[in-house]
Amino acid sequence: MFKKRCLWFTRKLSLTSSRIILLGFAVTIILGTIMLSLPVSSSTGTSVGWLNALFTSTSAVCVTGLVVLDTGTDFSNFGQIIILLLIQIGGLGFMTFSVLIAVILGKKIGLKERLLIQQSSNSIETQGVVRLSLSIVLISFIFETLGALLLTVRWANDLGVAKALYYGIFHSISAFNNAGFSLWSDSLSRYVGDPLVNIVISFLFIIGGIGFIVILDLYRKRSWKALSFHTKIVLITSGVLCFAGFLVIFVFELFNTRTFGTLTWGERIWGGYFQGVVTRTAGFNSIDIGAMLPASQFFMIFLMFIGASSGSTGGGIKTTTFAVLILSIFSTIKGNADVQLLKKRIPQDLIFRSLAVMTISLGLVLGATFLLTITEYTRHTDILALLFEATSAFGTVGMSMGLTPDLSPIGKCIIIVIMYIGRLGPLTLAFALAQKSVKQKYRYPEDKLLIG
Repeated sequence: MFKKRCLWFTRKLSLTSSRIILLGFAVTIILGTIMLSLPVSSSTGTSVGWLNALFTSTSAVCVTGLVVLDTGTDFSNFGQIIILLLIQIGGLGFMTFSVLIAVILGKKIGLKERLLIQQSSNSIETQGVVRLSLSIVLISFIFETLGALLLTVRWANDLGVAKALYYGIFHSISAFNNAGFSLWSDSLSRYVGDPLVNIVISFLFIIGGIGFIVILDLYRKRSWKALSFHTKIVLITSGVLCFAGFLVIFVFELFNTRTFGTLTWGERIWGGYFQGVVTRTAGFNSIDIGAMLPASQFFMIFLMFIGASSGSTGGGIKTTTFAVLILSIFSTIKGNADVQLLKKRIPQDLIFRSLAVMTISLGLVLGATFLLTITEYTRHTDILALLFEATSAFGTVGMSMGLTPDLSPIGKCIIIVIMYIGRLGPLTLAFALAQKSVKQKYRYPEDKLLIG
């Protein structure tokens, strides 16, 4: 009887795959809000307030990292563990955890569930999606455990073994899921020149940001020629963006006395590298973002908007979307009828979808920035800082120029909505546009239109 009522309720709400995923993340955020608003989650024993709890829960589930409260001082160990669980669920997707629980309980996974898994994991087909979900859990466990152990060894002398293990686990999970939450108030600024911390943290968020499908493809084929077209595009685009980020940040900030002025040359190189690649949606910082030059901050906005790759723990419009748009522009300039790369032709519908994702995403960021200029005009009048905040929220990056803690209640609500849309918007939009189009019974005649 209960099952029949649930089916009736589902049909009444027309819960498509996209809506179920949206609802699932919303429920997770609400549950996280309830847990974080409990007095036991606060370090002072008093509730942090429902809006701050909602903001933190959304930031964790959407693996963003923007914070209105200091994670290490304002939340108790219980609250920090709740945040960590929300990061893990948000990064891997609640459907992945549902599959794991179903397998453990011996439950059968039907076609509808497989379609949900396909959409939530950004897989191309339904075949093997259950195995993919289990592989995602295994990959995450391996990399997060390895990162936690290495960080524990590094921090053992500074913090003691027990605290170092706790910090290692927290930062490893936060990095792999591209969340950017840190238990230090200055994020990782104290380790700006530490090779091990820079390498481990950046390795984790880069691996988490290229996508699980790419990781599995690399593991199975281990040859550039055998790799899929998707994997090659992701690796090429990610490599170019990471190198460009490092080069631009290092050159621009090289003689900025507010950031690199007191650092050694070794620390400047590590700082430029880390801050250049972390912009791809990880959210940590090893130098003061607010003290950087406007040119550096603007370039970081560009990188944050692009974000990570499809099927990863990161956000943004995705590297593949950016690559398709750039290739389309060059093809148009050259007068080519087709968009081609690596002896492959990109279908027209993918080009149109990429353009739609980019246009709608740009509209969301600019719209959020416009609203913030209204709600925050008495607090912050720097349009670049507002644009930086909106882009960081949409790209689920988590970096800020210092605006987040001072947001008004309405401003917090705006950022909450943008973080939620940023985590799920481009993903659900791509799948919605990927539905089979209805063949029209007739077509209107073409006509000329001036462009440019």
